[in-house]
Amino acid sequence: MVDSIVSTLGGGSGIDTTALVKSLVDAQFSAKNDTLDKRAKTLDAQISGISKIKNAVSDFASALEALTKGGTLQSQPTSSDTGIVKASALSGAKLYGFSGSIEVQQLAAAQTANTGVIADPTAAVGKGTLTLTFGTATVSSGSMTSFTAGSGTPVNITIDDTNSSLNGIASAINAAQAGVTATVLSDSSGARLVLKGKTGADQAFTLKATEDSTAPGLSALDIGPGASGTTIGNVAQDAIVKADGVTLQRSSNSISDLYNGVQLDLVAAKPGTTVSLASAPATDALRNAVNDYVDTYNQLVGMVKQETDPKTGTLSGDSAARNLLDSLSKMTLTNLVNDGSGGPQTLAEIGAATNRDGTLKVDAAQLSDALTNHADAVEKMFSPGLLSTGDGLSAALRSVADRSTSVIYGLGASAARYTKAQSDITAQQDKASADADAMRTRLTQQFASMDAKVAAYKSTQTFLTQQIAAWNSKG
Repeated sequence: MVDSIVSTLGGGSGIDTTALVKSLVDAQFSAKNDTLDKRAKTLDAQISGISKIKNAVSDFASALEALTKGGTLQSQPTSSDTGIVKASALSGAKLYGFSGSIEVQQLAAAQTANTGVIADPTAAVGKGTLTLTFGTATVSSGSMTSFTAGSGTPVNITIDDTNSSLNGIASAINAAQAGVTATVLSDSSGARLVLKGKTGADQAFTLKATEDSTAPGLSALDIGPGASGTTIGNVAQDAIVKADGVTLQRSSNSISDLYNGVQLDLVAAKPGTTVSLASAPATDALRNAVNDYVDTYNQLVGMVKQETDPKTGTLSGDSAARNLLDSLSKMTLTNLVNDGSGGPQTLAEIGAATNRDGTLKVDAAQLSDALTNHADAVEKMFSPGLLSTGDGLSAALRSVADRSTSVIYGLGASAARYTKAQSDITAQQDKASADADAMRTRLTQQFASMDAKVAAYKSTQTFLTQQIAAWNSKG
């Protein structure tokens, strides 16, 4: 309807009423639309700035937390002979000042046993049930002379038509997941079933066949006292170590319960040789961590300052962003270690100095002195163990990040406020658009009515002119 009216506007009056309507509507709404558009762009920039800062401070805190939990910033255990025993730190270990000594008298070993030669590993051996029993054993010259069953329940493995070959039997034993692995080894003379248990003296095992009378043959695989068709290759035994003069036994060559926070991996037995254990501070890693912290801190501060610049910053009036800057500026003076040791407790005391513009720099000489004379204090600043108590650099930065991104009073609240304002602006823009359309329709209809009347007047005028002319011609 409006389109058909618009297409004929001006037909009677000769006035370009379409352009006139557009001019009147634009005059009415352009200033308001410009204001709303400008405010919308500002809100978009503010929401983007808030998001950028929130992500940056959260990523900073998460990266530092991951670094401290990684263990590379903590003292590491050392071994005077890694060919006998290796030492490594367990997660969360505090090893500064650790020392010990260890003599490896015997390595833990797993029992191995192998059957006699079977020509065809795919041919049926027999059917029935194989029973694995674990305990302790005595072995002499490849034969098990005695066996004492442990408290564990024996494991029964069914051998039938589907798995009666040597290969099938090996697969059935492995599928049982009983703690014994089976392998079929072959050479020019034939195949052998090789079984291996877990390390430890109480992980010796027997294998006893209960044969199906219709398909005998499984007893050739028996392992245990009196078995003649199999050979014990290695004897199940515990590791024997002398730790700080005390003789101890363990079922594994990886030992993590002798020294708190230290895992020992036994490599070779060497009775009579004592290996010294100690700890070495992660000096280079700590130095790099301090420098990396300062670099990342400066990047974050630079970003926040740019967003809060009084003249050009989109967040110049945002209190949460300014509070974040204030909180960050106090980080170097925050007590990170409250243990009363008398060593350095703040970043400033280990060489993180504040420049006039609020950025940080590292006093290399002061940091080196702290790492040389107070490595334990620097290490504690980066200790993951302090996260639960709220101490340490990682906990302090996490606290700043959580406060600054809070949805109640931090950047999260600012983001919610700007998003609400953005929704209000969108609603106002939609209303202004609807009002403009309504005004355009109203004016178009009014001018159409006017134009129709003008056309009627012109038609009457033409008729009268023609009549008068006719009258005059008849004179």
